[in-house]
Amino acid sequence: MLLFSTLLPINQTLTPEAFIKLVIEWNQSSPHAENVIPNVTWNGERNVRYGNEKLWLDIEEDRSRNIVAVRYEKREESGVVWDTDYVANFAERKVAIRLDRSYTQDAPAEMQAYSTPHFITLLINGGFLQNDGDMGVQREPHICREDEIGKLAKIIKGERRYALPVVYVSRTARNEEPVDVPYLASRLKGVAHVIAQEDHAHNTTLRTLCDDRNDFNGAIGVYYPNPSAPPKKFLYHCEEGHDEVLMERVCRCVIQFSSSKMLDTLYTWQGATNAILRDRLQAQREERIAAEQARKKAEEETNRLLDSLDEKEQQIKKKALDEAMYEANTLIESTDEEMKDLQRRVDELTRANEALLFENQGLKAKLDMSDAMPVIHMGDEYDAYQGEIKDIILTILEEAIANLYPNSRRMHIVQDVIQSNDFKHQTDKNAEEAKRLLKSYSGMPVKLRQDIERLGFEISDDGKHYKLRYHGDGRYTVTIAKTPSDGRSGKNTLQDLIHLVF
Repeated sequence: MLLFSTLLPINQTLTPEAFIKLVIEWNQSSPHAENVIPNVTWNGERNVRYGNEKLWLDIEEDRSRNIVAVRYEKREESGVVWDTDYVANFAERKVAIRLDRSYTQDAPAEMQAYSTPHFITLLINGGFLQNDGDMGVQREPHICREDEIGKLAKIIKGERRYALPVVYVSRTARNEEPVDVPYLASRLKGVAHVIAQEDHAHNTTLRTLCDDRNDFNGAIGVYYPNPSAPPKKFLYHCEEGHDEVLMERVCRCVIQFSSSKMLDTLYTWQGATNAILRDRLQAQREERIAAEQARKKAEEETNRLLDSLDEKEQQIKKKALDEAMYEANTLIESTDEEMKDLQRRVDELTRANEALLFENQGLKAKLDMSDAMPVIHMGDEYDAYQGEIKDIILTILEEAIANLYPNSRRMHIVQDVIQSNDFKHQTDKNAEEAKRLLKSYSGMPVKLRQDIERLGFEISDDGKHYKLRYHGDGRYTVTIAKTPSDGRSGKNTLQDLIHLVF
């Protein structure tokens, strides 16, 4: 599964040699010892492989197209396979960076965290990337000062666009950052420009310049390069402090947009290496034809020469010529084996590429022909846990059946929707667990705190009270006393919590 993909313009200072050295530096300077390939010494080779079956780095060069392709692969004991690809096209002055995760047959397909490749930071620090218009590609946020509000207004109105999306972070009503903006910019390095508002007081000027279309009070806007893609707005839901859920939603949105863009096959590891193999195969075929022609010509000249010699000279010459012919045939046979190996590798890559192509075409055909259109479309709300929104909607539908006229069209439709989905009743289960935990609440021992946190609540101290915030979303906050004065305190809090969250 493709997790991350971006295509960045490079300047003239990044040569093939500098690119390969940078890739090796990226691996050798990794702070994670398990990711470092030992004994890597680069002596200027272009087609070289380091490591073993579980951890390797392969460098391939396509000189005819001026492309260098690099793949780094790590196979974990759990069966997770990580592939990181760097493909630099020096003719077009662009570099593609992709991160892919797959699983072996027995691997648990669980969601594992990942970070954007540190290689982008090395490109930035080395000054190898071209500017995106008047914006530099960087891992720090651009601070929008008072004299730059006009430029920001043009971005919001769609009058100024960049090759990368622009993420605008407004300040909260308390004039604070809604998220950790430097960390956000670091996570989106190479896939977006992050612009942070300097002062909440600038809202009036900005609102006037962009016709009230600006994000404010901690909201974050994503403005895409494509005019057909409308801006995406994300609201700040915390009362104070950083909104971690907001951070994750913005990062996911931007990275998914970047990864969805189509790339020329020469900017992928499979495409670049397939092109290299095809060129090698063609060169081998041409050498084979030339060798066959040379051998045929040599045989004809040999026959003419032998006819002009006496018997003894013929024997001596024939022996020498036979030895030479044997060496020529051996060379041709060796070339044939190399051609067969190259053809096999080309066929394997071609089949792999075609399989992916057919899979995508098949999925598209199923979607085009399917009568099972979505009953509802997702809005801006997010899943607090996997499948939460669907579970809540199905719960509401199931509760509604009791109020529907028996055997009516409405009842049959609602029943059909419920039966056609994998209804796990997880929301009801979580509500029952919350009831069990808080039924006789009299304090917050360590075990109870851990159990509540497992349900998705963040617990913070607030004087004489605890604040329970559901999955970091400030809209769903419940206050509970540290030392309740009466037995009804826990029940009242429980009722508030059930109605608010479940």
